[in-house]
Amino acid sequence: MSTTQWLWRWRSNPLRRHEDIVEAWIVLVVWVVAVVGGALAALVTAQAADHVYAEQRAHRHAVRAVLVSDAPHGFAADWSTDGRVRGAVRWTAPDGTSRTGHTMVDGGLKAGARVTAWQDDRGRLLLTKPTDGAQGHVEAALFGAAAALALAAPVFAAGAVARARLDRRRMARWDQEWNLGGPRWGPRAG
Repeated sequence: MSTTQWLWRWRSNPLRRHEDIVEAWIVLVVWVVAVVGGALAALVTAQAADHVYAEQRAHRHAVRAVLVSDAPHGFAADWSTDGRVRGAVRWTAPDGTSRTGHTMVDGGLKAGARVTAWQDDRGRLLLTKPTDGAQGHVEAALFGAAAALALAAPVFAAGAVARARLDRRRMARWDQEWNLGGPRWGPRAG
């Protein structure tokens, strides 16, 4: 498709109607908002998610813990998709006190087994480790893409609704003009 064909709505044309000009502007605005707005939404969202993951990595620390009771196998207790189960552990907090709590551990471990647990800066036990750098970047990019789509979808939908209304209006005007000029051409076929 050549540029002149693509830009037909912008040319001076005796057959061009007001609806054609409005439709051309609608298409232009929809694409600009979807592309520029989507890119900005993706960038802001990805950077925000990346910042959250970096904060998690900065404020979550691995700590050695001891399993207090036997960890159940598989479906016997709360479990995750990677086969880990919720188990009671004892660990030493940053202030030197001994604490107990629950975290995710490998299923089937016996009491007394050493496990790695994760705590925040205040010594609170966390269920999961922080998202690592590479995985965080991938998830941030996916969040950014989702934000771009979340912005673009309603913009394109609004543009489609506006264009459909213009088409209805254009068809009504064509029908009016046909009713005025058509009878002068003779009998209709059909």
